[in-house]
Amino acid sequence: MTPRRSQTTLIPSFALTLSFAMPAKIYYDKDADLAHLKGKTIAILGYGSQGHAHAQNLRDSGCTVVVGQRPGSPNYDLAVSHGFKPLPIEEATEQGDLINMLLPDEVQGDLYRQCVRPHLKPGNVLMCSHGFNVHFGQVVAPEGVDSLLVAPKGPGHLVRSEFEKGGGVPCLIAMNEGASDKTRQLGLAYAKGIGGTRGGVIETTFAEETETDLFGEQVVLCGGVSALVKAAYETLVEAGYQPEMAYFECMHELKLIVDLFYQGGLNYMRYSVSNTAEYGDYTRGPRIVTDETKAEMKKILHEVQSGQFAREWILENKANAPAFKATRRRERQHGIEEVGRRLRRLMSWINAKEV
Repeated sequence: MTPRRSQTTLIPSFALTLSFAMPAKIYYDKDADLAHLKGKTIAILGYGSQGHAHAQNLRDSGCTVVVGQRPGSPNYDLAVSHGFKPLPIEEATEQGDLINMLLPDEVQGDLYRQCVRPHLKPGNVLMCSHGFNVHFGQVVAPEGVDSLLVAPKGPGHLVRSEFEKGGGVPCLIAMNEGASDKTRQLGLAYAKGIGGTRGGVIETTFAEETETDLFGEQVVLCGGVSALVKAAYETLVEAGYQPEMAYFECMHELKLIVDLFYQGGLNYMRYSVSNTAEYGDYTRGPRIVTDETKAEMKKILHEVQSGQFAREWILENKANAPAFKATRRRERQHGIEEVGRRLRRLMSWINAKEV
């Protein structure tokens, strides 16, 4: 890459106020010992996105693993194909010393009360990889059972593939108030078993993990990005530009920019693009994400912190998720999806996926 050019363009000045929290406490391989899991059985409840990765990585690390998964489901068959003998959730819980609930958020509360809670014993450790149900009171561990969170900051397929390559996805770790240091050591050993200590394990709390995770999903990673991409696509198409051109500019090329973020942050992205693109970033970006947008972000954060979003999602699922399912069907028919599906078939280098 050629050296970065000198800057001669004039850009607006921005007032910037930063406040810094204390540095996070981060654990690595040297801080964790798999021997803490020796003689213990880890029950993985749910063989979905995270479950399949945790179970296989832990087994490959020499841990004793049992899988709880209902018969007749695709994930049951997947577990069998990976060499496990899945058990009913109740039986897996009975056998486990560490019980990790990796079931979907929306079913965890009911399944915990019906199938897990009656089979927990003092000395067990009740685990999760997202604190939603613990933080919002849907899963409450009984007396004598510590709660532990070990949350990889990436999807399960990445947790598995990075582990197989000798790397690891960074993780978060949290315990309930009053949890013993033994539980922390078990959590770090578990994180090491799935590869997390290779990337670093940050200590946090159930509240912080849950609230930042939900906020990030809604405002940036899923909600914010999806809405931005669709609105930009619609703007170009409505102005008479070809849908294919709109797709490439507003959807396809986003990966190139995100990869630059991933490698070196905002500065590396700006270093890598043209002067024209960088100037457009500085001068037009704040016109898209305005003070009004940030005010809405604060409102969403309050909805997360207050439990309003959690109540809404729990009630939606109690009613069999009619609004959620209707929105999902409608979104799958959006123009950008139709155009993208057709264009991806023409790009043989992309491992195109269809839902």
